[in-house]
Order: sequence, then C-alpha cells, then structure tokens
Amino acid sequence: MAKQKVAMLTAGGLAPCLSSAVGGLIERYTDIAPEIDIVAYRSGYQGVLLGDSVAITKEMREKAPLLHRYGGSPIGNSRVKLTNAADCAKRGLVKEGENPLQVAADRLAKDGVTILHTIGGDDTNTTAADLAAYLGANGYNLTVVGLPKTVDNDVVPIKQSLGAWTAAEVGANFFDNVSNEQSAAPKTFVIHEVMGRHCGWLTAATARAYIQKVKGNDYVEGLLMGEELKRIDGLYLPEMAFDIQAEAARLKKIMEKNGFVTLFVSEGAGLDSIVAEREAAGEAVKRDAFGHVKIDTINVGGWFQKQFASLIGAERTMVQKSGYYARSAPANGEDLRLIHSMVDLAVESALNKVSGVTGHDEDQGGKLRTIEFPRIKGGKHFDISTPWFSEVMDHIGQPFKAA
Repeated sequence: MAKQKVAMLTAGGLAPCLSSAVGGLIERYTDIAPEIDIVAYRSGYQGVLLGDSVAITKEMREKAPLLHRYGGSPIGNSRVKLTNAADCAKRGLVKEGENPLQVAADRLAKDGVTILHTIGGDDTNTTAADLAAYLGANGYNLTVVGLPKTVDNDVVPIKQSLGAWTAAEVGANFFDNVSNEQSAAPKTFVIHEVMGRHCGWLTAATARAYIQKVKGNDYVEGLLMGEELKRIDGLYLPEMAFDIQAEAARLKKIMEKNGFVTLFVSEGAGLDSIVAEREAAGEAVKRDAFGHVKIDTINVGGWFQKQFASLIGAERTMVQKSGYYARSAPANGEDLRLIHSMVDLAVESALNKVSGVTGHDEDQGGKLRTIEFPRIKGGKHFDISTPWFSEVMDHIGQPFKAA
C-alpha cells in the first residue's frame, strides 16, 4: 500500500480557529497515525501553486498544543481562486495559458500528497470542491477534507462555522470599552461596524454577547455612568429592511433624552445601495478574485454616519470597527470544543477516503458529518425570526422586519 502523506492549508480571511485547527490536525494525526508525514502549504492555495511548503517536524508536533493559545494562522493565508486563471497569472502564481487546477494537482502529486485538509470559508471550500472534482476527473489519488471557517457563520448547509462564537464574544468585549466614548462629549453618536458581508449573524450575536456582558453591571444611577450608557439603540443587518427617516426620528428622541446614541451595523447592511451610489457616480468599485466587492474599501459605517448624524442632532460622531480585532483572536472554549470535534471527524474521514467538509448538517437534523462538496456554498442569510434575535431587538426597543 502506498505511503500516506497529509497536507494542510488555511485560506481566505482570518478567523479565531485557524491556529487551533492546524494544531488540532497535527495532534490528531500524531496520536493515531504518527507514521504519516505532514506538510503545510504556506499562504493557502498560493503555496500549492508555487510549491511553497513546510514539513511538520518532530519538534513542531511536540509543541502543536501551543497553537491553541494563538489567533491568526501559523501557516499564512491568501485569497486565490483556482478557476480564475487570469487572476492567478496576473499575480505570478501560474504562467499564461496554464490551468491553475492542473498546476495545483500536479504539485500535490509531485509532493506525494494523498490527503489535503483545507481550512477556510465558503470560497476556500468551494475552491476545494473545484480541486476535488478536477482530481477525481483526472485520475489523481487524493482525498480532500475541509474544515469550515468564517466569522459571519454564512456557509450552507453548516449550522455553526469555526471561529464565529469567539468573534462575537471578542467583539462584545471590544465594544464594552468603546461604549465609554459616549461620555467624552455631549451628543455623541457611536457606530460599531461588525463584519458580515451578506449575513448579519455576527452582528446580531455580538449584540447579544454585549447585552449579556453588561446586564449584570452595577451602576451609580443619576450620573452619566449609568445603564443607558451601555445600551444599544439600533441594530442593522443585511437581512433587515429599515426606513432611514423613521429610524432617524426614533433615534433623535433617544439623543434628546440620553445625550448619546449607539448603533451596531453589519458591514453588509446597505451595501447594495452604497455600491449602486458609487457606480452611478462613475466610481470603479474594487472586487476580488471571487468577484466580491472588496468590503474593506466600502465604508458602511461611514455611510450610516452620513445618513443619520445631522438628522438625529449629533455633535460628535465616530465609527469603530471590531472586525480585525475579533477575527484575529484565539479560539474561546466553545470554539475549541467545536474545533476538536470537527478535526477528529476530518481525520477519520480522510483516512477512510471520504472527501467533503466537516460540519453540523442543517439538512440532516444538525448531525455532525462530512458534507458533500457540491452542497457547500456561501451567502447563507441569518434567520431574523430566530427567537434569541427577537429577544435582542425587544431589549433594544427597535421595530424590525425582513428585507
């Protein structure tokens, strides 16, 4: 029987699970199949195309548990779409006329890889699906098993993506300090922009975590450092419809009563309107290799600031973004448990030559299984009818309806 060799890569944006997932895979293979060689491709699919990899040594295996303490990725990330040959050639990852899928497949074959683990979001794992399909159609002997990573929890049909719970908790901690800025000047307007292109789950979950964090605080009522300082006055998601004039009237009353207003805004809320405005004005909106608008070039928080500030009578406004802070954190206890269960299944599936993405399958009663690649896609929307979200909105006192 041919000798097994495992490779892994992390790709896409960061999430609070990448370091732990890499460490978990190294630990699991070392425990149950120590004879198998392990390599890691640096910077995601870029490393595969360029043949840039690092062998996991005995010393690395011994210290793999340390990776659970850290955020980021110990092997680096990139955003590369293997079916976008023009972009790969432009970036010098392949030569003109080469098929990146074939270049990747040939590299994996040359390196003797029999198992590939991809740790990433929908783009990473749909790219893994493209690669797995190409490998299968062209006779390559390789099993591909992905682990789902995304802070906005938007991968279909996976119930809970790795890193999302941590990002919500860390985002709440971040804003607990920022909320104190309301005491810095009269009529201050603070917007907390949270990651989430098409899915508002992270913004909603961050708001819930923040409410839970501050609800047990003791305050000196009658002074500015009271319960009102820690309130959220408005929450806006891509899945929600909202009337700017009606919301401005509601928020103006809050400003007049309390002297400050706080909003939580998903970076995808109002995104289509902002992009349409800019393109109508003749501006070229930047997009990535996957065709997505480069969200970091769109100042959604600034747009909300512009829409509301004068209407609500704000004298000082600020936009604070927790995204890069939250997504770079180490995994919390909830995510560590989820990572370990998905890693164990990923290794089991790989050794049994079952390709797919590990996760709790929403179409099969939430069962943890290796989900078939063709069923993996991005853009899952947050269900705003979920009971806990209604409780959040009741706490805020904001009427809402679906977009």
